[in-house]
Amino acid sequence: MKKIILVFTVLLATSLFAADGEAIYKTKCFSCHGAKAVKSALNKSKVIAGWEAEKIIQSLNDYKNGLGGPMKAVMKPIVSKLSDEEIKAVASTIAAYK
Repeated sequence: MKKIILVFTVLLATSLFAADGEAIYKTKCFSCHGAKAVKSALNKSKVIAGWEAEKIIQSLNDYKNGLGGPMKAVMKPIVSKLSDEEIKAVASTIAAYK
């Protein structure tokens, strides 16, 4: 019984501290990419709604490392503060927008 309680506690703690992709999107991405990522950010980016999560992760990591397209100067300060877990969470959220 103690093992079951321990496993349940660990799972609960993990879910409570897991990155919230939707919240990250709303605070970091929404103002430029719009609701459900259907807007071209500052009329310079591609619409990112529905991109595969791996493509989004790669793009965000490129921006984090100072690479990327014409928006790298805007994106680097935004994404540089995100952890790998947060990047994965927001990428999953954006990928789910269709």
